[in-house]
Amino acid sequence: MPTATRGPIDAPENPYALSHLDALEAESVHIFREVAGEFERPVILFSGGKDSIVMLHLALKAFAPAPIPFTLLHVDTGHNFPEVIAYRDRVVARHGLRLHVASVQEYIDAGKLRERPDGTRNPLQTVPLTEAIQQHRFDAVFGGGRRDEEKARAKERVFSLRDEFSQWDPRRQRPELWALYNGRHAPGEHVRVFPLSNWTELDVWQYIQREKIELPEIYYAHEREVFARDGMWLTAGEWGGPKESETVEKRLVRYRTVGDMSCTGAVDSAAAVDADVIAEIAASRLTERGATRADDKLSEAAMEDRKREGYF
Repeated sequence: MPTATRGPIDAPENPYALSHLDALEAESVHIFREVAGEFERPVILFSGGKDSIVMLHLALKAFAPAPIPFTLLHVDTGHNFPEVIAYRDRVVARHGLRLHVASVQEYIDAGKLRERPDGTRNPLQTVPLTEAIQQHRFDAVFGGGRRDEEKARAKERVFSLRDEFSQWDPRRQRPELWALYNGRHAPGEHVRVFPLSNWTELDVWQYIQREKIELPEIYYAHEREVFARDGMWLTAGEWGGPKESETVEKRLVRYRTVGDMSCTGAVDSAAAVDADVIAEIAASRLTERGATRADDKLSEAAMEDRKREGYF
């Protein structure tokens, strides 16, 4: 009787194969090192949100034990969550990093920007962001955008060219075959770089759990005074909410994404640790921006319109 041969299905698991998270980490580390080799003045956008936190963690890994060769930039709307700003400052001090802050409030005070009737300042970030890039002559700007977040972001390449006015033209997107990234740009232009492009929200949280990365406490379940508007739980604050017809109540909530208080909604949740958050996300059928960001609901093409103007 002939001896049975071992087929591919019976082959032993490759002990040298990378896990899913290891492969994503390796890709992101490669992107950081590519930018360090190709550009003169890169900067990392750092808001204290979970994606920028993971991005900074990866950058620190990419160049350890040396310090990261990039500065940080935060566009401060003035309506940020206090817990997130406190976290941002702790991280900058812990790692001895240099942080540039572009203030929306300063632009409003100088008459360069005008408050919106709805109090939302997220759409006002574009001018301070683009002027900070021009002022400091940053030629590569790291952002934490992911393709699974929103349909306009799904169109982005990892290296996304911006013209001298920081505007995005999808027709100028370059092919990125075999993880080869083209950073060429004319004087005055710059490249937006997205190391987390191929990550999902679930990947990000699984990585946070594996790496034991500290996050601002508002990402986990906590009691908070909120009010309902447009299907979201918003936090009262100096931005003008709530209205007379809106009732404030205390609920057990957490935040899936963090932006301006005026447009970032909380979700009802009892998830107090990473494992609980992961289970919650795995069961969800809405992205974090689709579920909790009012600024993306201004129109069908709200994000794409802002990207064309220079926003992320």
